[in-house]
Amino acid sequence: MPLQRSNTADKFIVDRRKPHRNSDVARAVRKTRDRLSQQAGNPDFDRELLKLHSSAMTSGAIAIPLLVLAIAAIGRLAGVGNEIIAWALFTLTCYTIVAFMARRIESTEASALNPLQTRREFLVSHFLCGVGWSWFVWLGCGTCQADQFQVVKAVVLLFAMAATAIMTSSLRGALLATFAVPVTLYVYSALQLGMPVAVIMAGLLVLSLPFFTFVARHLNRSSVMLLSFRSEKDALIAELDTAKSMSDEARRRAEDANLAKSRFLASMSHELRTPLNAILGFSEVMANEVLGPMSNPTYRDYANDVHDSGQHLLDLINEILDLSRIEAGRYQLNEEPVMLLNIVEDCCHMMELKARNKDIRVIQDFEHELPRLLADERAVRQITLNLLSNAIKFTATGGEIRVRVGWTAGGGQYISVRDNGPGIPEDEIPVVLSAFGQGSIAIKSAEQGTGLGLPIVQGLLAMHGGEFELHSKLREGTEAIAIFPLSRVMEELPALPTAAVAARRR
Repeated sequence: MPLQRSNTADKFIVDRRKPHRNSDVARAVRKTRDRLSQQAGNPDFDRELLKLHSSAMTSGAIAIPLLVLAIAAIGRLAGVGNEIIAWALFTLTCYTIVAFMARRIESTEASALNPLQTRREFLVSHFLCGVGWSWFVWLGCGTCQADQFQVVKAVVLLFAMAATAIMTSSLRGALLATFAVPVTLYVYSALQLGMPVAVIMAGLLVLSLPFFTFVARHLNRSSVMLLSFRSEKDALIAELDTAKSMSDEARRRAEDANLAKSRFLASMSHELRTPLNAILGFSEVMANEVLGPMSNPTYRDYANDVHDSGQHLLDLINEILDLSRIEAGRYQLNEEPVMLLNIVEDCCHMMELKARNKDIRVIQDFEHELPRLLADERAVRQITLNLLSNAIKFTATGGEIRVRVGWTAGGGQYISVRDNGPGIPEDEIPVVLSAFGQGSIAIKSAEQGTGLGLPIVQGLLAMHGGEFELHSKLREGTEAIAIFPLSRVMEELPALPTAAVAARRR
C-alpha cells in the first residue's frame, strides 16, 4: 500500500475575486517590453543604438586625432608645406565637433532624443571628417617621390578606415559617409597619375572599403544582439520586481488575515466557552435531577441531548483552537520523559466503554520494555485518542481494532491503530488528511465528526519530528501509524554506584 502524507490545510492568501489587482502589474511589464523591443527600427531601440555610438565615439575620441597629429608632424618634417598644418587643424576641428556632439548626446536622456535628427547630425559630422580626408588625398609634396607619397596616403587611409569601422559600428552608414568620397578621389588621382603603384593602392582601397563596411555591419549586428540581451535582462528584472511586489503584498495580506484569525479565535474562545460551560453544567444538573425529579421524563432526555450537543460543540472549539495554534507555530510542547506504552494503555481503557457499546473488540499488541520518549504527554495522549476515536467511529458493530506499540526499523517508536471497517477509497485519502475533510463514508455515516482529528495528529507529530502514515483499502480496513523518530528515544543510563561499591573501587 503506498504511503500517503499531507501537509497542513491549504491557505488561500490571494484574493482571486479581484483580478484588477494584477492589471497594473501586467501593464508595467508590457510597457517595459515595448520600450525595450528587440526589433530594429523601433524608436526606443534606435535611441539605444545612438547612445551606444555616442559612448564609443567619446571613449575613442583621441585615437584618430593622434593619428592626424602624427601625420602632420611627419609630413612637416618630410617637406610638405604649411598646407598639411591647415589640413590637420581642419580635420581636428571636425573630429572635435563629433566628440562634443557624442558627449552631448551621451549626457541626454534617451527619451529626449529624436532618432532621425540625431542620426542625420552624426552622419553630417562624419561626412565633414570625410572632407578632411579628401583634403589629405589632394595634398602634394614637392620634395617627396610621387609613388612613395601615394603609398603613404593609401596606408594612412587604411588605418583611418579600420579605426572608423570599429568606432562607428553602432551607426550604420557612418563609414561610407566618411570614406566614400576620399577613396573615390584617391582612385581618380591614381588614374590621373598612371603610376602602377598608385593604381594598385587604389585597387586595394576600393577592395578595403567594402571589407571594412562588412566588418562594421558585423559589429553592428553584435551591438544589436547586445542590446537585445540587455533588453531581455531588463524585462526579466522588471518581471521579477513585479512578482516580488505581488509576493510581498500577498504575504502582507496573509499575515493580516492570520492575525485577524488569531484575534477572532482568541475572542471567540472566551465568548463561546463561557456560555457553553453554563449550558453543560445546567443541562447535567437537570439530566441527573440534582434539584429534584422531573415530572416529565422527556425533559430529562432533552437535557441529555443539550449536554451532548454542548459537549460536541466544546470539543469542536478545542480542536479548532489546537489546529490554529499548531499552524501558527504557537503550540508549546511541554517535553518530558514519558512511557509511550503506559499512555496508550490508559487511552485504550478510556475508550473501552465506547467500544463496548458498539460491541467492538480492542486487541492490544504491545512490545514491552520500551525506553522512555522525550515528548509532550498531553500531545501523545491526544494523538492516541484521536486515532482510537476514528477507528471506533468507523468500525461496524462487532468489529475489531488492533492497537500496536513497538520499535520502528529506524530505532524509533510507533503507535499503530488498525480496524476492519469499510476503509477509505484511495482518491479520498488526501481529502481525509486535510482540515475539515471528510470522506464519502464519513458523510454517509451517522457519526458526528469535524474532520480535524487527523490534521491535528499530523501537526503534533510534525512538532515532534515524527511522521504520520495512513494505509487503507476499501472494504478491508484502515491502519493509521504515528511514528516518533529515533532522536526522541531516551537511552537508559546505567545505575549510579552505591557508596559501598564506590569505596571498594577506591
